[in-house]
Amino acid sequence: MTSLPTSMTAIAIREPGGPEVLVSEERPVPQPRPGEVLIRVAAAGVNRPDLLQRMGHYPPPPGASDLPGLEIAGTIVAVGPGGDPEQLGQHVCALVAGGGYAEYCTAPAGSCLPVPRGFSMAEAAALPETLFTVWHNLFERAWVAEGETVLVHGGTSGIGTTAIGLCKLFDIKVIVTCGSADKCAAATALGADLAIDYSTGDYVEAVKAFTGGRGVDAVLDMVGGDYVPRNLACLADDGRHVTIAFQRGARTEIDIAQVMRRRLTLTGSTLRARSADFKAALADEIHRTLWPRLSDGAWKPAMDQAFPLAEAAAAHARMQAGAHVGKIVLTVG
Repeated sequence: MTSLPTSMTAIAIREPGGPEVLVSEERPVPQPRPGEVLIRVAAAGVNRPDLLQRMGHYPPPPGASDLPGLEIAGTIVAVGPGGDPEQLGQHVCALVAGGGYAEYCTAPAGSCLPVPRGFSMAEAAALPETLFTVWHNLFERAWVAEGETVLVHGGTSGIGTTAIGLCKLFDIKVIVTCGSADKCAAATALGADLAIDYSTGDYVEAVKAFTGGRGVDAVLDMVGGDYVPRNLACLADDGRHVTIAFQRGARTEIDIAQVMRRRLTLTGSTLRARSADFKAALADEIHRTLWPRLSDGAWKPAMDQAFPLAEAAAAHARMQAGAHVGKIVLTVG
């Protein structure tokens, strides 16, 4: 640590509010604890939970940095007590519980993955949050498998574009919903088998028509509220519904008799507050299963726009406006 600076530039949340409350601050460079590494950040992903934290709706878990930022890519420059010095100098991307909007960020060593061959730092920074979320919820909680069909809302979001990419890798048909004809075209270009403009029609009827009345095997839902009973209507018998966010509200009314009669499974999860051991196990599975294919060029994340760290407010404004297709990242240095 002696060759490292003692202070760094970071983007903090001055108070709950709009993008303008993101401010540049000088902060001490964090010190890695046992089991952690310190990463000199080259790029950080911007995700909707960052926006929720900025608005005061998603506080960091106990012990996490109060700075936003859940995924980063960069170079390991220090290891915590008892850490492996051979990690120094490695280029990695990492899932973190906070602190990514900064020049330096600590990360659990087990949540770090090598930057895949052929990926830029910005592309690598776009991987951890959405990749871990989609993998865990679609493949581990919804058990989707080759030959099945899934419905994913928010088809041009980071989650949506990642879900399209992973489904294509594993021969799973993917239906997405989007808010405009242009976004539907973008989702189709990325590989969606069907993109439904929810502003002009009923996605339930479109799903039924596409599947010949059978329905889909799984739904990945970020909307919640009144979408949930409509999602259940989209499911085939024995279908699985996974909730990862609830933009239209956390409460709804469903027909339990339908759940019983059609043997439906309803589940959901959050990732940020899960234990370091859980995230390390998830990272290991993703590394073994996906990394060889990523390094062979089978898929890269859809990239929307990169902003300098100092322009984090503009990055948030773009995401909040909903105009983006794919991942927004901040570049550092």
